[in-house]
Amino acid sequence: MTKIAVLGAGRMGASIALRLLDAGHHVTVWNRTAARAAPLGRAGAAVARTPAEAVRTAEIAITMLTDAAAVDAVLFGPDGAAPALPAGACLVDMSTIGPAAVGDLAARLPGTVDLVDAPVGGSVAAARAGRLRVFAGGTHVAVARVAQVLAALGTVRHCGGTGSGAALKLVLNTALLVAMGGLADTLAVARAVGVDPAAALDALTGGPLGGVLERAAARDADFPVALAGKDLDLAREALGPAAAPLVRATRTVLAAAPDPTTDIATLVTLERS
Repeated sequence: MTKIAVLGAGRMGASIALRLLDAGHHVTVWNRTAARAAPLGRAGAAVARTPAEAVRTAEIAITMLTDAAAVDAVLFGPDGAAPALPAGACLVDMSTIGPAAVGDLAARLPGTVDLVDAPVGGSVAAARAGRLRVFAGGTHVAVARVAQVLAALGTVRHCGGTGSGAALKLVLNTALLVAMGGLADTLAVARAVGVDPAAALDALTGGPLGGVLERAAARDADFPVALAGKDLDLAREALGPAAAPLVRATRTVLAAAPDPTTDIATLVTLERS
C-alpha cells in the first residue's frame, strides 16, 4: 500500500483517485471546491483542507489540474504542496501543461523531491477501468519508483527525460483535434454532394479517419472543448512562427464552438439514416 495524495478532484482526478483506492492504496485528496472531494471521502479517501496538508505524509503526490497556472497555484501558492512534500517523495504531474511548464516546475521543486510528468491518453471511463495510456517523462529511477502505482491506471510508457511525456501528449492531442476538425469538414462535404450519411460513415470507418470517427461516436469520453483549446494554445506556443495552418484553423473551430463545456465529439455531427 502506497500513501498517495491526489490534488485536483475534477472528473479525471476523481476517477484516478477512485481507481487507486480500488487498487488498495491509501489516498488523500484535495480539491479547491471542497464539495467535489466529498464523494471521494465517502469512498474511503482522506480529505485534506489544503494542498500542504494533503501531501505531508505522501510517498507520491499526483496533480491532475486544468492548466499550468492551476498547477503553479496548488504547488507554490498559499498552503502550497511543494514545500510540504517529504524528502524522497515523488511528484507526478498528470495535467496537460506542455514540456516548457514541466521544465519550469522541475527547476522550482525542492531538490529532495523527484518529478515525473505523466499526462494520459483516455478519459474518465478509461481511468475508472484502468485503461489509460500513461506517458511518463523523468529519470529511469523516478519513473521506476512510480511505475507500479501508475500501472493501476493503465499502460505506462517511459518516453524519456523530464518533459518528454508532456511533449508526446501535446503531439497526440494535436493529431486528435486536427483530425476531428478534418472529419467534421469531410462530413460537411458528404452532405453537400448528397452522399447518404450512413454510407459516408460506413466508408470512412475503413479509411484514414476511422480512428477519429470511433472517437467522435464515443459516449463515455469527456474532453471538454475549452480544455482542447488550451492544449492547442500550448501547441501554437511551441510552434512559434512556424507555419501550421491546420493547427491554427482547428483552434478557430474550437473557439467558435457554442458550448465549450461539452466533449470535443460535439464538433462533429454524425448522421445515420
